[in-house]
Amino acid sequence: MDKGSQRGVAEENLRINEQIRVREVRLVNAEGETVGVVPIDEALRQAREAELDLVEVAPNAVPPVCKILDYGKFKYREQKKKKGAAPRRKQLKELRLRPGTEEHDFEVKLQHARRFLEKDFKVLVNMLFRGRQMAHTNIGRELLQRFAQALEDVAKVESPPRQEGYRMQMTLVRKA
Repeated sequence: MDKGSQRGVAEENLRINEQIRVREVRLVNAEGETVGVVPIDEALRQAREAELDLVEVAPNAVPPVCKILDYGKFKYREQKKKKGAAPRRKQLKELRLRPGTEEHDFEVKLQHARRFLEKDFKVLVNMLFRGRQMAHTNIGRELLQRFAQALEDVAKVESPPRQEGYRMQMTLVRKA
């Protein structure tokens, strides 16, 4: 079993309320203040009065540490922490150009790319060729280079323009 699944199992094995089978526990109340070592009956009574759950948060401690809290909220926060801890991959946004793209359309695509880069997305710029346009790939390459130059204040070229069949691709990332 890998470490991630072991952690999940340990989390699932948290004992709550009557599942806690010890005589005494170190109690932390709903406000987060340490009450001290109390009998389990007293801890359960305090949890019921607060209309919350008694959760064993440190079972290996002597005596075990129990907290009075809302178990549903606790589980939700733990899941959010686990998701937040995962490394976030940069998402990729794709823009498509053609060798015959007019100036206004080119400017609009530049604005879109700038907005994506400022939000920390990678931008994949595709230059699509059709038919006879394949004989003039240099026009497409120049257009992609002009695109990169116009964005050089916010972006750097991660992968330069490269031809793959009927398309030429270039990837831009935000400057550090």
